[in-house]
This record gives sequence, C-alpha cells and structure tokens, in this order.
Amino acid sequence: MTARVAALFSGALVMVCLVALPTRAADDDSAAKYSTKDVMKKAFKGPLLKKVASGGASEAEKKELHGMLVALSKNKPKKGDAESWKKLTGALVKASEAAVKGDAKAGGMLKKAANCKACHNSHK
Repeated sequence: MTARVAALFSGALVMVCLVALPTRAADDDSAAKYSTKDVMKKAFKGPLLKKVASGGASEAEKKELHGMLVALSKNKPKKGDAESWKKLTGALVKASEAAVKGDAKAGGMLKKAANCKACHNSHK
C-alpha cells in the first residue's frame, strides 16, 4: 500500500510542476505585464511620470513607474535600432530607479530621459 501512496504522490507532484511552470514563466516576464501602449497611456500621457518627476509621488507610485519603465525597456520597438531603444529606455529605467532610491536628482533625470520626440522619431 505504501508503494501505491508513493506513486500517487509522485503523480500529483508531477502535475503540480507541469501546471506551475508556465505560470511562473509568465510572472518572470515583466515585459508582458505592460505593453508599450499601456506605458505610454498611463505613465507618459497620464499623470504618473510627471508626478514622480515633480517629487509629489508616493513610494508605491515611484515603484509602479519603475516597473513600467523596466517593462518598456524589455519590449521591442515598432521600428528602429535595438541599440537606440536600449539606450533611450535604459536612461528612463536609471532615472526611475534613482526616484525609488530617493535621489534628489531623479526629477531632473526623469525630465531629461522622458524626451518624447527623441524616442518617437526613431521608434514610432
């Protein structure tokens, strides 16, 4: 009877692993969490980026913006050079990380990095 229990337990463990692996992979891919369109709508056209840059954002809002910009950096641009995309979005990620850490220069860094025209000319 113990061999039967062990076999049932092993089968159940395999099923749990098969179900959990795809879910875990989806959680790890932050790019899937926010599309470029979502980031543009909520962070750039919405108040989030301006609020963080002005220093009026809560810690949760700073972390949310940072998460969105990390996801943006992992997304693929509609057009243009991947190196340019990496450079432009990397500056945004660095600035949002500075905001999360409470760096006094973060607001200026965000304003400079959030140059819509520079990115849209090359990648939209």
